[in-house]
Amino acid sequence: MRHMSQQALWSGRFAGGMAESTLDFTTSLETDSALAFFDVMGSLAHVRMLKKCQIIPEDDADRIIEGLKTIVAEMENGEFKLDFSLEDIHTNVEFRLTELIGPAGGKLHTGRSRNDQVATDYRMYLRESVLEIVSSIDALIDVMVKIAQDHGNTILPGFTHMQHAQPVTVAQHYLAYAFKLSRDADRFMDAYNRMNKCPLGAAALAGTTYPIDRKMTAKALGFNGPTENSLDSVSDRDFVSEIAFAASQTQIHLSGLSEELIYWSSQEFGFVEMDDKYTTGSSIMPQKKNPDITELIRGRTGSVIGTLMNMLVMQKGLPLSYNRDLQEDKKALMDSLDCLLQCVNIMCPVLSTIRFNTDRMRAAVENGFINATDLADYLVVKGIPFREAHGIVGAAVRYCIDTDKKLEDLSLEEFGKFSDCIGEDVYNCITVDMCVERRNSLGGTSSASTDEQILTVIEQKMVRYENVRQENQLLEACWNELLE
Repeated sequence: MRHMSQQALWSGRFAGGMAESTLDFTTSLETDSALAFFDVMGSLAHVRMLKKCQIIPEDDADRIIEGLKTIVAEMENGEFKLDFSLEDIHTNVEFRLTELIGPAGGKLHTGRSRNDQVATDYRMYLRESVLEIVSSIDALIDVMVKIAQDHGNTILPGFTHMQHAQPVTVAQHYLAYAFKLSRDADRFMDAYNRMNKCPLGAAALAGTTYPIDRKMTAKALGFNGPTENSLDSVSDRDFVSEIAFAASQTQIHLSGLSEELIYWSSQEFGFVEMDDKYTTGSSIMPQKKNPDITELIRGRTGSVIGTLMNMLVMQKGLPLSYNRDLQEDKKALMDSLDCLLQCVNIMCPVLSTIRFNTDRMRAAVENGFINATDLADYLVVKGIPFREAHGIVGAAVRYCIDTDKKLEDLSLEEFGKFSDCIGEDVYNCITVDMCVERRNSLGGTSSASTDEQILTVIEQKMVRYENVRQENQLLEACWNELLE
């Protein structure tokens, strides 16, 4: 049972207090307590600005600063206690400040509103979450690059419609996922850059009459600058939707990768075996080795996508400016980002310890006429239009099926039944190894091409690494300066 030991900051308008059921329904404390550190940092930047602009007395500002520093120390030591009779973390911080320094603590809220305060805190929280996720994605890309470097000549079937299509290498296959994840990381950084503007000073919706310096607070908190429109600053959560989309797209890529690993580790495929540390057994069937981690990654994708739908529908039709609906922008996305981070982090050891059954992959390539396109390309080089070549090869494949042969096993006499353009040199074009190595176009599956792709994806990752490093250093410097 909660007890209403404190009044809400807005209680002056009301003759009576909230019912406990109202507090229970409206409280956000369990969720927004995650914003506690950022709330204090925002308050430190705000009060330093109020002091510089001479909006509150210097002595009061100094007492507020020392009180806020004490609260940070209490948070770090685990001594800061949440009062669940208060509706949110912001009220908890302000009441604790007043307990520490007296009435001067009430001057902290001068020139700002809960609306711009929350929007600022949340952006600061999401900045650090995004930087952590991008670093984890790049660590997974490193694992995929290592696989590509180790398996540049390991050939397996490439699939379309889950049917054998053309031979590719394991390097090409995992570089495809590396580039997908590279774009995912870039999407997070793009969203980071767009949300990296400071709403503090927009106040409730229309700005403030106090002579505040919004550029000062934005710089102190590591933002690129202040937001441009006060109504937009407090009402919009497009940065939330954008991050939710980036998370969904990344999780979808992880889910597709998980699906393949589940297939590939089955007896029917037998392409890979996952390490015992990252699989589980059956309670009744002793022989089982289940790919539970990849199944859970696939299963949790639904909740991450659901968060995106949640954010979009929540914002649909909201009039300007702030509405309490926007309180619901935090828990789902926080949980979603935690889920994504866990999935990315566990996929790293899953992939780094996987064993590839190269013999099984090679045997699979030898079946299914996976070199049929190369025979058609050979005929095109001999001057036959591709559509005609397509029909010739189709007839040859039908002949092989009927005679239980492979294309590369046909004699020149047998090839001659389908086209007199086929000569001895055809055998240099339709072996599986040549099918791979002759695909040396930009982005292709040849070893030379995949070597170039490895360099490209590493370069993309290093650019992000430097950006993340600089942003982390900037934010750390901002927190240290505010706490001086």
